[in-house]
Amino acid sequence: MFELAFAAYLIDKLFGELPCKHPVMFMGDFISAFEKRFYQNSILRGAILVFSLISISWLVSFSIIQLSLFLPENLQFFVLAIFASSGLAMNMLFSSVQDVAKSDFPQISVSHLVSRDTENMTKNDAYKAALETWAENLSDGVIAPLLYLTLFGLSGIAIYKAINTLDSMISYRTARYEKFGKFAARLDDVANYIPARLTAVLIVLLMPNKKHSWRMLWRDGHKLESLNAGYPIASLAGSLRIALGGAAYYHGKLKLKPNLGDDLQPISHAKINDALTLRWRLDLTILLFLWAMFIFLI
Repeated sequence: MFELAFAAYLIDKLFGELPCKHPVMFMGDFISAFEKRFYQNSILRGAILVFSLISISWLVSFSIIQLSLFLPENLQFFVLAIFASSGLAMNMLFSSVQDVAKSDFPQISVSHLVSRDTENMTKNDAYKAALETWAENLSDGVIAPLLYLTLFGLSGIAIYKAINTLDSMISYRTARYEKFGKFAARLDDVANYIPARLTAVLIVLLMPNKKHSWRMLWRDGHKLESLNAGYPIASLAGSLRIALGGAAYYHGKLKLKPNLGDDLQPISHAKINDALTLRWRLDLTILLFLWAMFIFLI
């Protein structure tokens, strides 16, 4: 699967999102339709939604693979690589976070990236939210789907994206989703357990201030309520010598979260630009690794 992962990553890097409705949007439509018709705030009903979407995602991906067998071999590989690239989000993530750094009103730009309330954010708050999004979504949007693509092919990345989409839509600790989204949340924790820690280690290895970054990862990575999100965020905070996390408003309510990292330097748009230099380092590392593994296994 290494050659397919290499091609998919390269397509995402060069072209970004395909000019059509994204598969994740279809997943979101299914989740919304299921919730509208069958919602009950119970763990069982949420689990039925999870298994339904995973089954549909596997069936669609399996059908694509089987239909591609009727194509010439080279075209078959290219088609599968295009579909697989739609599960990777490096290009879109990079552009979205970069827009926050460039914007005169970063609070507006970051509102498209985060679930927290942005109306009363300061610029510093917006930059902090963008940095946390960059770190966390490097795992959710790049490393995790690439890992499952490499291990299990197109069906692997399709099922992972289904799990991740469910988590982003229904795994909130609110009165409506406390039980309905619990199964999805736990499954997402399991799916991202290894990718989150792998992402954190890659940040340590590829960014400056490695010793401090590793210390912050070891000290603070486990502090967030989320089982996984704190690890890449703490690692990035250490490499930039800043503090991330802290209090934020969600759905009108203040949520107190621990700080990750030490407040050694101020957060500004320049820190976002520093963080975004990780992209070319990751691109080079991932592409060289996938190519080397493909050659080695031939």
